[in-house]
Amino acid sequence: MAAAGSANEADRRFMAAAIRLSRRHLGLTDTNPSVATLIVRDDGDGPRIVGRGVTAIGGRPHAEAAALAEAGAAARGATAYVTLEPCAHHGRTPPCANALVSSGIARVVGAAADPDPRVNGKGYAILREAGIEVVEGVLADEAADLMRGYLMRSEKKRPEVILKLAVSADGMIGRRDSAPGKGQVAITGAVARRQVHMMRAESDAILVGIGTALADDPSLTCRLPGLEQRSPIRIVLDRDMRLPAGSVLVRSARDVPLLVTIASDCPSARRAELAEAGVSFLAVDVHEGHIALPELLDDLAARGVATLMVEGGAYTARAFWNEGLVDRLALFSGPAEIGAGGIASPIDPADTPQGFRLLREARFGADLYREFVRSA
Repeated sequence: MAAAGSANEADRRFMAAAIRLSRRHLGLTDTNPSVATLIVRDDGDGPRIVGRGVTAIGGRPHAEAAALAEAGAAARGATAYVTLEPCAHHGRTPPCANALVSSGIARVVGAAADPDPRVNGKGYAILREAGIEVVEGVLADEAADLMRGYLMRSEKKRPEVILKLAVSADGMIGRRDSAPGKGQVAITGAVARRQVHMMRAESDAILVGIGTALADDPSLTCRLPGLEQRSPIRIVLDRDMRLPAGSVLVRSARDVPLLVTIASDCPSARRAELAEAGVSFLAVDVHEGHIALPELLDDLAARGVATLMVEGGAYTARAFWNEGLVDRLALFSGPAEIGAGGIASPIDPADTPQGFRLLREARFGADLYREFVRSA
């Protein structure tokens, strides 16, 4: 049995490259995480990548299989960098751990651990029993951060909830106005808005409350050139099924999936009208007149949703926040003020939220971006 190895600077460099590659299919791999594998060999002239793989759209084949197929015979004696422990369970195809053994790989460097009980150390055990050197935990936190939704769905049986807020200089997230389409106000600039579209492209689903749907008439799609097909599932929390059939969301339901919540007492005529337009429905429990959010998250996880982006409005944001259901806060702060008639942010942008830590900070044009994650 091979002894555990240790990581070197080249290992960290190639693992960082694998982690960047793993972003390619975020939000597109169904119930599987977007994992990347690099096959690297050194024949005396320095290390070179001979195989690359990322979990395919839909979840199969896995990254290891794709990378080994590209490497071919060059995989023998090489090192495999995997961002998640190779799977160890049999299906119609052999486990990735066994595929690595069969390829003649000499060394495997892994990043994040897999909490799936069918894996959880078993993949590394298969490799070690075959005499392959295994190095675990290289850039594990960085890899786990990108697949936090998968890890949370595996461990807690609910999606990771990302609350995105754009807050003005005077602490507002919008303007009160009852006329459809008049409540929306630009708080951030074009660069920050493009970043939000990238976040949508990497999420499984995006959620808003009916108040935002009525006030802003949004599309909630990804509109970055070339990434239009990566729009997430759209969800509207609509206790009384008030979403108009003529809204942008409903009119695009046949192009981009739209889920509208439905309680047991919702009018059947409205349901039939929306169903005719291509809308799907998500049955929800109601507690004291409000949608039961923990149960909603359970049901979304059962549907395969691992990353849920909550984009508004104030009532919905506050509901998720107050129930302790937010795992990541994506906070954009713009330089302009909204003034009278503004809707106050449920979170003070000047302070680090209690129980959270600042993960990263960036500037997008004139706007400040800060990302907070729940402390372990």
